[in-house]
Amino acid sequence: MKKLNKLFAEKKNNILSVFFTAGFPSLNDTTKVLKALESSGADFVEVGLPYSDPLADGETIQRSSAKALANGINLDIIFDQLLLVKDTNKLPIVIMGYFNQILKYGEEKFCAKCKECGVETLIIPDLPMIEYENHYKELFGKHGLSNVFLISPMTSEERIRKIDDMTDLFIYVVASSATTGAKNKLSDEQLKYFDRIKNMKLESPLMIGFGISDNNTFNNACKYANGAIVGSAFVSAISGVGTGDIDTVVRNWVEDIFSK
Repeated sequence: MKKLNKLFAEKKNNILSVFFTAGFPSLNDTTKVLKALESSGADFVEVGLPYSDPLADGETIQRSSAKALANGINLDIIFDQLLLVKDTNKLPIVIMGYFNQILKYGEEKFCAKCKECGVETLIIPDLPMIEYENHYKELFGKHGLSNVFLISPMTSEERIRKIDDMTDLFIYVVASSATTGAKNKLSDEQLKYFDRIKNMKLESPLMIGFGISDNNTFNNACKYANGAIVGSAFVSAISGVGTGDIDTVVRNWVEDIFSK
């Protein structure tokens, strides 16, 4: 059983996923951030692959990607970093990147590296569903990888139900049709959208992301889904943090998210 399947079987609500950019704030901080998130009580992590043209990312994550690339990060280094914690890390690790990164690196090589590092799950926002069905479903399956699909307020019910049928982990519920970015309040329109998705009674667990930034937005999102994903707010929190301060900053941040 995949780590994430086990997590969703054992924990039904208030699941916290944290996104951060590999190689940020410093080149070798990837493993430090992973270890800090695990010890602080996060449920799973999304490791972002820095990219020069991140279509779904807002300003904060774009800046972190630019900084990580300037630090010298690349996919080979990221995979080497993940290998360093493979035997000790207990958190499910999701890799979030873009389609062109996989194509440029080599599809087979990319998938084999993920498996070698213990990664079981991918989020590729710009992977067309038709491409997944015709090619990548088989390729990912060969390497024990699951693909997570995203839905938004613009996604039709027909497509949502098709995604539900193809999903073996969770559905990423994008909170708005905009790019990522921290917000301190969810709008009435967003809550109606979450309620609509919840009332569809889908088989797959739901994780809400984009705009989740603090205890308030996290708790509100968890009323409609199994949990929520925080990215920009966490990236901002660790921005400029010295290596020696990462543990303290991450622990305090996670405690604030879970506080009542």
